Amino acid sequence: MDAEHPCVVQIMPGSTMNIAIGSDHAGFAQKQGIVSHLKEAGHSVQDHGTHEEQPCDYPPIARSVAESVVGGKADLGILLCGTGIGMSIAANKVPGVRAALCVMEQQAHDTRPHNDSNVLVLAGRLNSLETNLRLLDIWLSAGFSGEERHARRVAQIIRIERDHLKS
Repeated sequence: MDAEHPCVVQIMPGSTMNIAIGSDHAGFAQKQGIVSHLKEAGHSVQDHGTHEEQPCDYPPIARSVAESVVGGKADLGILLCGTGIGMSIAANKVPGVRAALCVMEQQAHDTRPHNDSNVLVLAGRLNSLETNLRLLDIWLSAGFSGEERHARRVAQIIRIERDHLKS
């Protein structure tokens, strides 16, 4: 962790990581392919569910992945649902999480260097598995830039979060 920005964790791009993953029923099939892809790349994976295609509620799964990341049990997190919106909203309620919904390559390319996102959210019904794997690889290959302007903005996000936690 960076001393000036305590929620910023530097992970070396290309290194193997412990990744928490979760999906609802709409992301279940793609989650299986993503887990295989991550393991083939040498990452360890914590699967927080769901473990079947039966309809389920996504908030507890988003919370579990998010808490694993901020609790230090996982380096990064990945969430999938139909559009990615619900998982993003739920995960971002956990203090310390910066979940980023990415449906396009530019988003996946920029969110870790610019926002130090620690949870990637993918849309299982909007993108194919191949597209989501490409977004995942782009996201994993990036790291936080540490540039002053980006560090300043992440610190501002952290301050907003802390201010609201106090009230």
